[in-house]
Formats: sequence, structure tokens, C-alpha cells
Amino acid sequence: MERGPMGTWGSGNFDDDTAADHLAALTDRLIAEVTEAMSDDPTGIEPDEYWGVAVPCNLELLHLLAQQRYVGVRLPAPETIADWKSRYLAVWDRTIDGLEPGPEYREQRRAVLVRTFDQLAELAGG
Repeated sequence: MERGPMGTWGSGNFDDDTAADHLAALTDRLIAEVTEAMSDDPTGIEPDEYWGVAVPCNLELLHLLAQQRYVGVRLPAPETIADWKSRYLAVWDRTIDGLEPGPEYREQRRAVLVRTFDQLAELAGG
């Protein structure tokens, strides 16, 4: 097998040490944003607030990156994800009806949220 420069294990965009460092920094940032949003005032993660939308987006992005099995991708502990899920869904359940969603949307959206947390926890080893 022909080898590339030191710290390179393939010809792909994510097949070297620099790419791994970049992915670690990127996933660390996504995790830090969720950590901060989940530790702040819970009104910040209500369904119609920025972090109420961005938290599941960050989790989905982490899941997509982790599925690729790239070196450098970091995930939070499964216990952390379970705690986030509990906190997030408690806020969502308490506040969603105030936005007057249709029952079908409410049910489908909640199922997507549960799946988002659960699939990430599964990849994290939970």
C-alpha cells in the first residue's frame, strides 16, 4: 500500500491529522453550544426560540458526522445526551401547545425530536 505524507492515511478530504483536528474543533463547538443552551434559562430552548431550533440541528449534525466514522469526530457521553433529552423534551412538552400547533405536527415533531436524541446516544455508545 502506498502511503501519503506523515499523518495522512488516505486520499479523502478527512484522511489526515489536520482534518481530524478540524473535525474535533467543529464537533467540540457544536457540543459546547448545546451544553450552554441546555444549562441556560430554559426559555431559551422553547420551540419558538433560536436554541429551541438550533439544539436539534446541532445534534443532527453531530449524528451525521459520527455516522461517517471520521477520525476526530467527538460525541458527548450517552448520559449527557439522555440528560439533554429529558430537559429539552420537558420544555418542549410544557410550551408547544401555547404555539397552537396542529395535533399531527405536534406528534410528528415530537417523534423527530426523540429520534434525534436517541440516534445520537446510540452512536455515542448508549
